[in-house]
Amino acid sequence: MLSRLKEDDFKVLRGSFESGRQRPGALGSVLILSIFLQALMFFLAYVAAGGDSKFPNKEAMFKFHLVTTIIFILLSIIYAIPKVYLNRQKVQYLITIFVSQNLFGILPYTMALFYIGKNYSVTRESLLAFTFITLSFGVLIFIITCIRFYILLKKGQYREGSKKDEIRSRTEAGIKSYLPMIITGSIGLLFIIQFLVRTFGLMDIQTIFMLSLCILVLYAMLFVLPEQLVTLYCKYRFDSFNYDKYGNLKPMGIDRKDVIK
Repeated sequence: MLSRLKEDDFKVLRGSFESGRQRPGALGSVLILSIFLQALMFFLAYVAAGGDSKFPNKEAMFKFHLVTTIIFILLSIIYAIPKVYLNRQKVQYLITIFVSQNLFGILPYTMALFYIGKNYSVTRESLLAFTFITLSFGVLIFIITCIRFYILLKKGQYREGSKKDEIRSRTEAGIKSYLPMIITGSIGLLFIIQFLVRTFGLMDIQTIFMLSLCILVLYAMLFVLPEQLVTLYCKYRFDSFNYDKYGNLKPMGIDRKDVIK
């Protein structure tokens, strides 16, 4: 579907590269910082929260997540080296997506599940049901966001235009296009709060707030994932989303690569 769109249809996505926020050097610095953050979050999730949790298959999850996190950390070290990321900018961006989703989405969500599993009143069956339902809401948010993002691309909302036109078009499309996600997220939040209130009681409102926040962060990361994936697609398809060996962003309309169909 995206192969039918032209380079100009993705122009707005190029803004983060034009500003330098997602230049290879900046992403390299982010990957270095993520090494320590991933190690800390893994400890909080599997040791602090998961130590005495009754969550099912916790040991298997620990082994699998430990291996994947170590791989992400090693790749973060490698792709923070200038000689590596300058020649492999697309792979570096892909690794950044994996790391960000793991650090800000999966690990906080896992920590919340394990902490809930520490409560004596919750059963393994209810934990599994809660996990399935919350993940289902996450999948729905991702699918709806993908559909919305594609529709906006088709309508030309990410083409270059005047600032006034861009603000007006985003405002007009904003409420209607966000409505399905708002409804889905609201229902998901209501279910999460109801489950946590039944588990911890109204007196422990601070715990309920923190656990809800950890789960909502996963939803936020799933919301931005489609844009991350489309930007990665653009880096593979168009040279203009990449930098030359001198660190300059390549111009649009030159050496277009229609290699992804």
